[in-house]
Amino acid sequence: MHIWVDADACPKVIKEILFRASQRLSLPLTLVANQSVAVPPSSLINAIQVQQGFDVADNYIVQQVKPGDLVITADIPLAAEVLEEGGHALNPRGELYTVNNIRERLMMRDFMSDLRSSGIQTGGPAALSQRDRQEFGNALDRFLAKHLK
Repeated sequence: MHIWVDADACPKVIKEILFRASQRLSLPLTLVANQSVAVPPSSLINAIQVQQGFDVADNYIVQQVKPGDLVITADIPLAAEVLEEGGHALNPRGELYTVNNIRERLMMRDFMSDLRSSGIQTGGPAALSQRDRQEFGNALDRFLAKHLK
């Protein structure tokens, strides 16, 4: 299993949790972003900087992901593509995207986008709380315990 991170919008605290998990479990971890991303010195952890552009990092991840890999992303269309490729997707708030919930998430995303394009202010996501960090860590631990048997 390889862990891929859609790193452009991934909070630093989530990256730090992932760095520790990678080291603890000897799992390869790759952060993909449009900009340079700092990673700790490790043969297991690396960063890939892709060209600037819409969905360039997402497309790179989809091209690289293998069945059974885990992708960390808040990008719902990317999560849907990862699931289609046989991978798994977990968002930075600890929600595991599945074939059972991804369609609903895509519809809600599209609905909110339609509201914003019509001029309605919808606001953005709330700041990542301590509870969100804990939920992510717990979800990551559960996922890894289940899939690394």
